[in-house]
Amino acid sequence: GTQDRCLAALGTGRPVIIDADGITALSNDEKLFNNSKLNNILITPHEGEFARLFGPIPEAKGSKLAKASRAARQSGAIVLLKGSDTVVAHPDGRTIINANGLADLATAGTGDVLAGTILGLAAQGMPLFSAACAAIFLQGDAARIYGPGLIASDLPDLLPQALKNISFTIN
Repeated sequence: GTQDRCLAALGTGRPVIIDADGITALSNDEKLFNNSKLNNILITPHEGEFARLFGPIPEAKGSKLAKASRAARQSGAIVLLKGSDTVVAHPDGRTIINANGLADLATAGTGDVLAGTILGLAAQGMPLFSAACAAIFLQGDAARIYGPGLIASDLPDLLPQALKNISFTIN
């Protein structure tokens, strides 16, 4: 059922974020992520999920930036490759490396909060690429505000303070 719901969402033409179970459900569809037609779609894999979706990318030579960039061009989707140095790559060639992450964010559920934050920003009119970049930065700031011992459910209450600490426009 998850695969059917994901495919239905992809067919709407609206912005879609594919995370966690959605990535797993769609990882069996080899053609889906190799057709460069996933416009206005954001996928948020960690390294293991990325490998299931795209397989090895030998020409990337271990570079997270090169892997995410190639995957974005190949799929047409924006790729947010999670980790302490999260990379966001757009199919048009734009890329960012967010070094604002903390090891404290490597805990269950933080990816769900990240996807929800991106969705919230996008729902307010921010383009998906910008929303992804802003959300990963905000999540890092929220983790710094909290400090050690953070769990995912702490993040939503910290995001307003993190937002107050920075300034960006919704474009």
